[in-house]
Amino acid sequence: MSDTTITRAQLSEAVYQEVGLSRNESADLLEAVLDEVSAALARGESVKISSFGSFSVRSKGQRVGRNPKTGDEVPILPRRVLVFRPSQLLKKKVNDGPVSAAKAGK
Repeated sequence: MSDTTITRAQLSEAVYQEVGLSRNESADLLEAVLDEVSAALARGESVKISSFGSFSVRSKGQRVGRNPKTGDEVPILPRRVLVFRPSQLLKKKVNDGPVSAAKAGK
């Protein structure tokens, strides 16, 4: 696995390079898209991005967990979790991508 992380600034720069908007407009566009996705998920809606994947919110009920150190039972409260399901196209791109050092046996 790579330790590299893509930041908002890098995404904004990519929009600037590809679309031709100004850097400020590219940053504003990226923020607007991320805000809309976040707001939809907060409302409990699913977000589907064609050829990329879908984000949804799932409700998990209360359950009993264990403290691994002490073995004590601890209640885990109900909560909502974010779930991402990649599209088949994204899965194919990831699997057909460059071979990492771990796959190459290094």
